[in-house]
Amino acid sequence: MRGRNASLLLAAAAIVVLPLVLVGNAEFSGADGQAQDLIDQAGYQPWFEPLWEPPSGEIESLLFSLQAALGAGLLGYYVGLRRGRREGRQEDRRTELHAGD
Repeated sequence: MRGRNASLLLAAAAIVVLPLVLVGNAEFSGADGQAQDLIDQAGYQPWFEPLWEPPSGEIESLLFSLQAALGAGLLGYYVGLRRGRREGRQEDRRTELHAGD
């Protein structure tokens, strides 16, 4: 078991390190940056300006995080509500079965 864990750990390390070593000094740019370059080359002009722009990137990240937390909270509430209702119905069925005895 110990040898298997060591080999899995070595394989995971190789998956992380090998791409960095093999690529060398390549420039890593994401799809967003590439798309922005294509849009700039095409001469696109926006139709309108945002109604409000956050004063800094940190505020923008905060608002995005709050939006994600709110969405996760609502989703968790809904899933918990549905589960509670289902368990309540099952408990009611069990109570009805025992009451008939």
